[in-house]
Amino acid sequence: MQRGLRIALVIFTCLTIGYLSGMVTRESITTWYPTLVKPVFNPPNWIFAPVWTILYILMGVAGGMIWNRIETDEAAVKKAFKFFIIQLGLNALWSYLFFGLHNPLLAFIEVILLWLMILETYNQFKKIDKTAALLLLPYLGWVSFATVLTGSIWWLNR
Repeated sequence: MQRGLRIALVIFTCLTIGYLSGMVTRESITTWYPTLVKPVFNPPNWIFAPVWTILYILMGVAGGMIWNRIETDEAAVKKAFKFFIIQLGLNALWSYLFFGLHNPLLAFIEVILLWLMILETYNQFKKIDKTAALLLLPYLGWVSFATVLTGSIWWLNR
């Protein structure tokens, strides 16, 4: 498979996961979410879609770059990609737990696990391609913020 096609396929996959997560979120944003007490640092709702779109694209580029290294170190690439897939699944699960089940505590516990998986994905990517790993840092930063935000929302609404 061509290098560009691999990157495009991973970007498409990440954006699709993001779209599906957004579908779970959509109704609760106007019904349940406004009823929650939120911390003062809670961003406006409109910021989430563009931020996540950028992050999914960066994730996809990073994942595609790693996939493109399959010929040079197949075992390391497969290991790194397993973590990538796990964190992507956990990313989608957070939306379901928080917005679908309306369970901030479970979402808070899960986002900590997601953060750990992103960190391990970063560490695995760094062994293969430092640029690909660096592309994950904005995602790790945003999920760090999301972890604090989720925990704060749980705390304020318990």
